[in-house]
Amino acid sequence: MAFSARLAHALAPGMVIYLRGDLGAGKTTLVRGVLNALGYQGRVKSPTYTLVEQYEAAGLHLRHFDLYRFRDPEEWETAGFRDEFDGRNICLVEWPQQAEGLLPHADVEIVFEILPAGRNIALHAHTQTGNECLNKLQS
Repeated sequence: MAFSARLAHALAPGMVIYLRGDLGAGKTTLVRGVLNALGYQGRVKSPTYTLVEQYEAAGLHLRHFDLYRFRDPEEWETAGFRDEFDGRNICLVEWPQQAEGLLPHADVEIVFEILPAGRNIALHAHTQTGNECLNKLQS
């Protein structure tokens, strides 16, 4: 949760963040922590069945995708998911490999690893915006 709070304050509009890791690794918990750190007071639920949940907090527009059950590329277009990646919304995407070829490239990729006691996360920046985010995290 401490990392989530730091990440929340390093985000910029339009960012795309991939969240990779096994079931139960902490991907949705991280999103919940980010939203809470931004002052969001509502319930934060996993979008496992809806595929996307929309939130507004601290003047930011966040989209939380969970693509674990995503199987149909046609659904991507008909649901209007492409429109959510509009350069304004911050998109946090769990299971991005399920929509490979449809998603824009990630600015930041966060990889979760379950350890015997706790979790490990690895961060990878793939764009200038991603590098700026990681630099903010280090300061």
